[in-house]
Amino acid sequence: MADGGAMSTEVEAGGSTGFWAPGTQILWRYRENAGRRFHIARPVTVVRDDAEILAVWLAPGTECVKPVLADGTSVHQEPLETRYTKPRSVQRDRWFGTGVLKLARPGEPWSVWLFWEPGWRFKNWYVNLEEPLARWAGGVDSEDHFLDISVHPDRSWHWRDEDEFAQAQRDGLMDERVAARVREAGRAAVETIRVWGPPFGDGWQNWRPDPSWAVPSLPEDWDRTPAHMSS
Repeated sequence: MADGGAMSTEVEAGGSTGFWAPGTQILWRYRENAGRRFHIARPVTVVRDDAEILAVWLAPGTECVKPVLADGTSVHQEPLETRYTKPRSVQRDRWFGTGVLKLARPGEPWSVWLFWEPGWRFKNWYVNLEEPLARWAGGVDSEDHFLDISVHPDRSWHWRDEDEFAQAQRDGLMDERVAARVREAGRAAVETIRVWGPPFGDGWQNWRPDPSWAVPSLPEDWDRTPAHMSS
């Protein structure tokens, strides 16, 4: 992990919007739903960070933290009806397959991820509906909202994980007020797709990582509580 020296300001201490320099290594994390613990942590490298967008690269083979059932079983192997009610733990794992470019515009309740096939053949954009990213000295935090959108190179799109979104509400992980807000965010994201607004029309599918970047390592204190949550 970078020591923060590449930042223009100390985000955690001052609360102002500091920007990370390209090449800085930070954490991209998600809190568990209806909880305060972090259950996803991914070390990433900053591609661009300014008032318009945060772009980061999740490199192949990066050591990450992911949620699993208490016995170590993959969450997605569990039937949907009990997927969110069985006890859980977390485990370290490696990001498999090709890397992912993640893009987030300040204050927007979703991030956009770009996926490629081997050989840099562009596969699709993926809109991850989530809480707007909260910045701190070591990275950014959010909470996933289950519902997602796949966007294909021909600009067609479709909803994803509508069943998980419904199950999460049934299991009390999301109340009606939050669910309504997520649906509204989804409609706004679809409108952005329809007009091909940023970041879709910005050419990010042609981006490539700096070959000199090292794969970030997962820090031992990946789950530390930042100042913005400690009060």
